Amino acid sequence: MSRPTTGFERDPWRAPVIVAQIPDTGLHRELEASAAERQAMAEVAGLREILSTHAAFDVEPKSGGRVQVTGHVRARVGQTCVVTLDPIENEIEEEVDLMFAPEAEARRLADLIEEGQDDEEPPEVVDPPEAIINGIIDLGRLATDALFLAIDPYPRKPGAVFEAEVIALDPEDHPFAALKALQDKKKGR
Repeated sequence: MSRPTTGFERDPWRAPVIVAQIPDTGLHRELEASAAERQAMAEVAGLREILSTHAAFDVEPKSGGRVQVTGHVRARVGQTCVVTLDPIENEIEEEVDLMFAPEAEARRLADLIEEGQDDEEPPEVVDPPEAIINGIIDLGRLATDALFLAIDPYPRKPGAVFEAEVIALDPEDHPFAALKALQDKKKGR
């Protein structure tokens, strides 16, 4: 039996922009994730909690049906220190600058870039544009992806240092101590 979906399993934070409705002058969007969206994002990311998430984007149409999205994502996330296991909070601020293109063009450009990778020393690798899927750019998903990529996978509380316990070994306690004892006994020592 399949489990009912809440809509958060795939994209916990949605803020779709219909490309055909973007004015020639572009648009600016300020986004704030709701408590339910933050909780769903925290579950997906394996975080203790996400206390706040804010994103600001400028969406500008370009030639050939392309769209450039620039802006930033800010968040406060609750994690667990990998050294002390204490709860900690981290601030995240991530810049976003992505080009979107119609799906067919994005695929074609990705293929061209991949074919060019066969050279021994490619000049500078250029990322292909992101695909505009079904005429929509989802700013919520874009913000979520930027946030997830910026999360420190090994957060540490300020000043927390992992110190391995050092145990001084007894010189007589080593893997060959028994052999040495037999050898010494054989020599009559």
